[in-house]
Amino acid sequence: MAGRMKRIALILILFVLLTNAPHFGQQPPLQPLTLRVVAEPLPLPSRASYGPLRLEGLWRLKGSHPAFGGISALLVDGERGGALHFTGLDDSGEHVAFTLRGNGEAHMAALPRLPEQADEKGWMQDTESMTRDSASGRIWAGFESTQRICRYAPGFARIEGCASAEALKAWPIQGSIESLVRFGDGRFMAIAERAISPSGGFDVLLWASDPVDPATPPPVHLSYRAPTGYRPTDALWLGGDSLLVLNRRFTVFGWFTAKLVLVRLPRLEEGALLRGETIATFDRPGPIDNFEALALSREGNRAILWVASDDNHLSVQKTLLFRFALPRNWVSNAPAP
Repeated sequence: MAGRMKRIALILILFVLLTNAPHFGQQPPLQPLTLRVVAEPLPLPSRASYGPLRLEGLWRLKGSHPAFGGISALLVDGERGGALHFTGLDDSGEHVAFTLRGNGEAHMAALPRLPEQADEKGWMQDTESMTRDSASGRIWAGFESTQRICRYAPGFARIEGCASAEALKAWPIQGSIESLVRFGDGRFMAIAERAISPSGGFDVLLWASDPVDPATPPPVHLSYRAPTGYRPTDALWLGGDSLLVLNRRFTVFGWFTAKLVLVRLPRLEEGALLRGETIATFDRPGPIDNFEALALSREGNRAILWVASDDNHLSVQKTLLFRFALPRNWVSNAPAP
């Protein structure tokens, strides 16, 4: 009975964290450190429903330093030395570089800050989204609590600037920039986790170019219609009119479930409605947790989708990493509408 009550208490705490409470970390910025990340292979579920996605691998990630975890955004950096390298952002404003070697060396550090951000508290560094320009290597990260987008040199070598559009400031600070997408022509799109558009969907902002560039005009509003009861936590552009959106639901007694939606993008303009069909569901009896991150990699002609969970640095949760093979021809070099 005591164990059950403890679990219920942890779930209630988690429920508060995921609904309206800020992160209360007061620690100084994490100094660069080297750690070990154990990638423990897990058995593939036999009864889970992932639709057209083919599950090829599943790992639980554990770090040798307590700062590891809380992964809210993910990029695949390519293969080096016979191993695929990943970059993750956590909800404390830190980046981690790791591989899936059984007990591989990893590197963590706080994201570079502008001088005026030097004394910001940990909760203000809550990074929930990330995207990259494959040509230049520049990276953009979305900060939820401060409702800003910052741009970094490749590998987070330095910070180049930050900006916060007036439209972003109207979003709830605990339901803000959960998804950030860069299209091939340089347009950017952000999807709110909680802000509702006038049409009833989740608010979406579209910039004509880099949102950090002062010369970029203010964004226009679109809308995303999520599955009933779910909130968007990440999005991934596959090329052309194909957009994947990860959607999460949390209830005290139902724990976590998630749905992956394939959106066929309409013409991206003011007032456009984004909606699609659910192609995969994450629920029991399959492995479930707080799914928040999507990433894409290529192996020859094959496209690989990676889905990661955010453990919120809580012992009751896990950092899971799924590897799926996408159907042929889902990824293209076609421009967005």
